Amino acid sequence: MTNKKSYTFALILVTSLFFFWGFIHNLDPILIPHLRNAFSLSHFQASLVDSAVFIAYFVMAIPAGIIMKRYGYKAGILIGLLFFALGCFLFVPAANTISYAFFLGALFVVACGLTILETAANPYVAILGDPATSAQRLNFAQSFNGLAAFLAPIFGGKFILSHEPKSQEELAQMAEQAKLAYIQSETASVKMPYLVLGVLILLIAALFFFTKLPDIKDEEEEGKAGFFHALRHKNVRWAVIAQFFYVGAQVCILSFLVLYATEVAGISGKDGADYAGFAGLAFMLGRFIGTFFMRFVSASKLLIIYSFVTIVLSLFVIFGTGVQTLYALIGIAFFMSIMFPTIFAFGVQGIGADTKSASSLIVMSIVGGALLPPLLGLISDTTGHFQYGYFVPLVCFIVVLAFAFQNRNVSIAETENLKSH
Repeated sequence: MTNKKSYTFALILVTSLFFFWGFIHNLDPILIPHLRNAFSLSHFQASLVDSAVFIAYFVMAIPAGIIMKRYGYKAGILIGLLFFALGCFLFVPAANTISYAFFLGALFVVACGLTILETAANPYVAILGDPATSAQRLNFAQSFNGLAAFLAPIFGGKFILSHEPKSQEELAQMAEQAKLAYIQSETASVKMPYLVLGVLILLIAALFFFTKLPDIKDEEEEGKAGFFHALRHKNVRWAVIAQFFYVGAQVCILSFLVLYATEVAGISGKDGADYAGFAGLAFMLGRFIGTFFMRFVSASKLLIIYSFVTIVLSLFVIFGTGVQTLYALIGIAFFMSIMFPTIFAFGVQGIGADTKSASSLIVMSIVGGALLPPLLGLISDTTGHFQYGYFVPLVCFIVVLAFAFQNRNVSIAETENLKSH
């Protein structure tokens, strides 16, 4: 009985991680327009917020795997939480020094912690209980990531975008001393939310430290093949490419949504934050509804349908006008929700001993979230038309559609495998 209670508490702790990393990721749509206003950034410069986050996934994916293999999952989670908390606390000196580079550095440290946590959390949830129900536990834990996507923009809109920022014209007319004081007040508004989050993460880390948990290390022998040996499989190569473009598209859609709301739809940043929350809700609902539909429609056919719809909606986002274009963005959030787990599942299908290497390579391809949003910003700045930047996610969804067609005659052997990623 004690062991069962211990597992239940452990599962609650690990599930909380899914919520917290989803929460910090979905504060970025609030942080981007806020810092853009405070530091008078171009779209390209503002997009570096995403680059600072997602480049960490490329840099830390292999080290995270090494940490897990050498020290076990519990130690890996503790190390990830400490990086997470440290990055949150670094927002305080970043705000005090009024340094955009410092903010980017703090975000990078946070993301290093998230990389380690995401590498550890899924397999750790799988070992906490009956193996027969591991997929159910993983699917349940993933739902809290979607819940965070809904709540974080609303929270950020209330505490970070709590008032309408001054325009660039108003800033230009201000005296230098008054302008500096205004920028200081704008950067200071991010300190408390991230400070509170950092403290909460430390408390979670303390609970993990003092809770007796199964700390299983991977004792399987490594094969003689190199790390990139998994790329010999066609489905792995396709999945790495598709995941690179999909994550880039996801970040472009969600992270720039508040900025899109203010510049294209003509609504306030605070109201835009509410729309970002609705997009997070749509993303969460899309995951649940898509999983339900997979009982009746093959995953490949559903991916073809969903990716085609995102392409059509992206065209409306580029060429449409008014608040309807925001509704199209929210629609994209709904239909892209199944893409990551579906691509992942096809990528690791039937490759045996190369599964772990393939998984790491697919995680590394998340770097698309670092490289493609700056391209959106660059196109927007160069053309002087923010909507034209959305040709980037349009091309990304075309790549996903091509991936879906490539796998149209392939069925995932176990539906549970799809749900667990």
